[in-house]
Amino acid sequence: MFTKGSSGGSAEEKDGVQDIVGNNTYHPGTADGESDELHVRCPPHTTERRIVMRIDWRLVPFLCILYLLAFLDRVNIANARSFHLMEDLGLQGVEYNTVLQGFVQNYGGLLTTRFFLGMWYKRSEAQKRYSLFFSSTSLAGAFGGLLASAIGKMDGIRGYHGWRWIFILEGILTCAVALLFFFVFPSFPEQAKWLNEEERAYVKARLQADTGRNAAERKVSFRDFLTVMKDHRVWLGGFMYFGLIVPAYGYAYFAPTIISTYGYNPIQTQLHSVPPWAASFGFSLLIAALSDATKLRAPFALAPLALSIAGFGILLSVHDKIRIQYAALCFVTMGTYGAMPIIVCWFNMNLGGHHRRSIGTAWQVGFGNIGGIIATYSFVSTDAPRFVKGYAIAISFTILSIIACTVYLISIMVENRKRAKSARDVGLSEYEKTEMGDLNPEFKYMY
Repeated sequence: MFTKGSSGGSAEEKDGVQDIVGNNTYHPGTADGESDELHVRCPPHTTERRIVMRIDWRLVPFLCILYLLAFLDRVNIANARSFHLMEDLGLQGVEYNTVLQGFVQNYGGLLTTRFFLGMWYKRSEAQKRYSLFFSSTSLAGAFGGLLASAIGKMDGIRGYHGWRWIFILEGILTCAVALLFFFVFPSFPEQAKWLNEEERAYVKARLQADTGRNAAERKVSFRDFLTVMKDHRVWLGGFMYFGLIVPAYGYAYFAPTIISTYGYNPIQTQLHSVPPWAASFGFSLLIAALSDATKLRAPFALAPLALSIAGFGILLSVHDKIRIQYAALCFVTMGTYGAMPIIVCWFNMNLGGHHRRSIGTAWQVGFGNIGGIIATYSFVSTDAPRFVKGYAIAISFTILSIIACTVYLISIMVENRKRAKSARDVGLSEYEKTEMGDLNPEFKYMY
C-alpha cells in the first residue's frame, strides 16, 4: 500500500486527491468526519463501515449469483453423465472428455474479478468478499447436485432422459437471471447513483490512498502488454493459478463419476456430491476471514494446498474404504477451492495501476485456463475405479502451484525489504507513479 501522511498532507498530495474528486464540492482530505486507517476523511454524515456495508449489499449478491450460474454449466455436464448422456449421444472412450473442452472458459469470471477487486475495495478488505464471490463455485457444485438429483427423477417425461431436463431447466434459469441483471447490475463508483457525490469521491479517494491512482481513463496498449510481461512476478502469478485449475476443474468435471464408483445409484451419486462442495464453501470463508484479520495471504494459500495434496494422496493409496475415500474428497475440495480465491486475490491486489492489473489479471486467468484442457483428459473411463493417473496429475499440478507461490512470496519479500532500505521520495510525479503502478518505490506488496 502507499504511505500517506496526515490528513492535511502536502500541497502535492492535496492536488492528487483533488484530481480524483474533479469538480465535486467534497474534498476527502479536508472535510470534517472520521478518518480511516489511510487518513482519508469520511463524509461527516456517515462512516466508512456504513459505506462499505452498502457496497457489499449492492455488489456481493449480484456477483455471487452470476458466478454461481456461470459455474453451473461445468457441474451440469458432470451431473448429466449420470443420466444416460453417454448412451443418448453415443459417446465412447475419451469422446466425453473431448466434449468437456467446450466448457473450458472463464472470461466472465475474469471481467467480474477485475470489477470486483479493483474498483470498490481496499486490499485489506478484498479477500473476504472475493472468497465469498468465488465460493459461488462451491455453491454451484452443491446446488447443481441437489437440482440434478431432483430433476433426474423427471427421467422419461415427454420422452426425454434426465440429462436433457437438467440442461433445459437450468438453462432457462440462467437466461432469466441474465436478462434481469442486465438492467439492474450495479455501476462503477463514479457512476453509482445509490451513492451521493461526497460518497463517490470518498470511495475513489480511499482506493487511491491504498493502491495509488489507477488511470482507468487511459487505454491499455500493446506496448503496455509487453512492458508488464517483462515482470517475472506476472509470469509466476499465471503458474500459481494454472497449477490449481487442473485439480479444480478435474474434480468439478468428474466428481459424480468418481463418487459413482463407490457403489451409489445415479440419484445417490448426486446427493453424495453435495457435502464435499459444502465443506469447501465453509472452509473457504473461514480461510478468507483469517486472511483478512491477519492481513496475510501466503500462509492461507499454502496451507490449503497442503490439505489438497493430502486428500489426493489418500485417494491414490486407499481403494477399499469408502468413508476414508469420501473424506479425502472433502480434503481435496476444501484445499483446492480454499486456496484458489486467496491466490487470485493476492496476486491481483499486488498489481498497481489499471493497465498492470488489467493485463496481469488477463494473463493469470487466460493462461491458467489452459489447465482446464488438461483436466478434461485427467480422468478417463478406462482408469476407473482407481483413477491413479488422474490423482497423480492433480498432485503434480498442485505441487507446481506451491512452487510458484513460494517463489512469488520470496520475490515480493525481497522487493519490500529493498524498498524499505531505499529512499521512498525520489521525486516522481503523479503521472509517473500512475504509470509504474506497483513498481512505484512507494508501493508495498502484501504477503
